[in-house]
Amino acid sequence: MKPVALPFRFIVATMLAAAIGGPAWAQEPESVTDAQEAAERWLAQLDAGNYAGTWRDAAASLRSTVPQAQFEAALRQARTPLGSASDRALKSATYHTALPGAPDGQYVVIQYTTRFANKEQAVETVTPAREQDGSWRVSGYVVQ
Repeated sequence: MKPVALPFRFIVATMLAAAIGGPAWAQEPESVTDAQEAAERWLAQLDAGNYAGTWRDAAASLRSTVPQAQFEAALRQARTPLGSASDRALKSATYHTALPGAPDGQYVVIQYTTRFANKEQAVETVTPAREQDGSWRVSGYVVQ
């Protein structure tokens, strides 16, 4: 099965790190927890179809790379065929300071096993990045 991914170089490159296992170091559990909470708030907006909100609440690096209309169109293309999400379980959350195709920084690559109305089992990969103000915001999303 071919993965459904947003067609943006930065987002795809960020997500590739999850597949190839880029460098990871132990991090305070609260950082991973904070990143996971940000990812889940973002996913709730995505599940509700609030694509404008997902762009507005995304990391500055994503917003500066991808115009809002293009981002929203890509999310619609990726998610609409799947139908609504009915169940999502955390699979993994890994802290990284370097990811292929992304500037060095603080990232948590989070994977969820998700059930959609039209797909029994999918893997969603969400990558929050720590912003300069210390907040965590989603910098990448892929659903397979």
